[in-house]
Amino acid sequence: MQILFKIIKNGCLLHNKVINNTSSLTRTKKIFAAIDQICYDFDLSKPIWLDSNITEFKRHNKIRFYKDNFIDEINFDHLEMEVID
Repeated sequence: MQILFKIIKNGCLLHNKVINNTSSLTRTKKIFAAIDQICYDFDLSKPIWLDSNITEFKRHNKIRFYKDNFIDEINFDHLEMEVID
């Protein structure tokens, strides 16, 4: 499974990274492991999943985490996560 993460500010891409996970974990566990890894790599607090996020992710395999999803202040508009593979 490949998961692409992008940090966007003012419509511009600041950072992006693909997390590859070929382990035998379930899909859900791979997604949460990728979020843990990207938050560590980008020095972010872990985002909070709201009901609207879950619905969006189920429909599109893609999600955007905005400032409301983070406990700490963020200096970008949103963190985007998309399952590529």
